[in-house]
Amino acid sequence: MEVSWKPGTTGDVTDPMCPSRNVLEHLTSRWGVLILLALRHRSYRFSELRRAVGGVSEKMLAQTLQTLERDGFVHRDAKPVIPPRVDYSLTELGQEAARHVQALAEWTGKRTETVLDNRAAYDEARS
Repeated sequence: MEVSWKPGTTGDVTDPMCPSRNVLEHLTSRWGVLILLALRHRSYRFSELRRAVGGVSEKMLAQTLQTLERDGFVHRDAKPVIPPRVDYSLTELGQEAARHVQALAEWTGKRTETVLDNRAAYDEARS
């Protein structure tokens, strides 16, 4: 079933007061996208996830995970063992969102060369 979305309707991300805009920001943030993609195939411990994402600071990873957990996209499983073990995985909602993010990531990979060519042409025309 295809959803038809129009500005001015519920879920209108163009409306600065619509809560869907905030959700979209969380999903499409720099680190949100990469975390969703990494967790799509398996769960990770914090340090493993930090290595898998690459370039994210501990602070930003912790903040983004907390935000995605609060929104219901990520599940945090803290096991009462010594040393403490915490695993992060996607919820069903997170898996659904990750499929859409994956499609955008794949399209981006396919079209990056075109974008780079466009940038070069733009820069050349401006100099």
